[in-house]
Amino acid sequence: MQKSPLFHNFANQLYNMKRILFLLSGTLLLLASCNQYNNVLKTADYDYKYEAAKEYFVKGQYARAATLLTDMVTLMKGTLRAEESLYMLGMAEFCSGNYDVAYTYFKKYYQSYPKGKYVEYARFYAGRSLYESVPDTRLDQSNTMAAVREFQDFLDYYPYTSLKERTQEMIFALQDKMVEKEYDAAQLYYNLGTYMGNCSYGGSNYEACIVTARNALLDFPYASPQRREDFSIMILRAKFHLAQQSVESKRLERYRDTIDEYYGFVNEYPESKYMKDAQRIFAQSEKVVNKK
Repeated sequence: MQKSPLFHNFANQLYNMKRILFLLSGTLLLLASCNQYNNVLKTADYDYKYEAAKEYFVKGQYARAATLLTDMVTLMKGTLRAEESLYMLGMAEFCSGNYDVAYTYFKKYYQSYPKGKYVEYARFYAGRSLYESVPDTRLDQSNTMAAVREFQDFLDYYPYTSLKERTQEMIFALQDKMVEKEYDAAQLYYNLGTYMGNCSYGGSNYEACIVTARNALLDFPYASPQRREDFSIMILRAKFHLAQQSVESKRLERYRDTIDEYYGFVNEYPESKYMKDAQRIFAQSEKVVNKK
């Protein structure tokens, strides 16, 4: 049976009334919650405030928990609750995504309570906080290096921790990030090539590329095989271009150095995807040297 327009109007009215009642009830609950939170903020009953902070934390209301705990950490200094308050404050800030602030509290915790109940996790989350805040590889990597140090210290203190595998995975990821930073720097020097605008103190971009790539291979021995190969071919290419642009007195020596670099490259990467380019560089360099 086809329903009349009056039925549809009535159904829509019921739906809208239910929706309004639902929104109103949600608003009233929210207002009650806000009023309760404001009362907690104002109360001088620190025990009540502390328990409320724990309740907010358990419910996932980390911003509220952190606000309350920030006051409680100072007020409860010297009491049995001070230690737990400080650790919970670090966790609340961490869960809120305030990683720099969280790191400060975790570090303060393990320095204040070196044998505390939560010290193992405080050390782990200190590193984790830095790990979560590492910047893009194009930016300064101070946080990346600091995170590696925190994780390494953590493993030194707790070599048999259940978090060992997870920590090592993050260390490797951080090291990869630092490798990429150096690779981007070496690649930039290589791309600048003969441009001299950034070489106000002498030298050349190709020389800077070679030094940067070599240092990366030395500083990061656990870089992936693929990235090590990328660095190695970049060094070979940079040496070849450096020889090409050199003054006559240095040119022959640099072509010979390029040939030596080629032999080192093919010995280490006999199946390299860059082999064709490496052989081209060798052939041209050998041709110059044989003419002399």
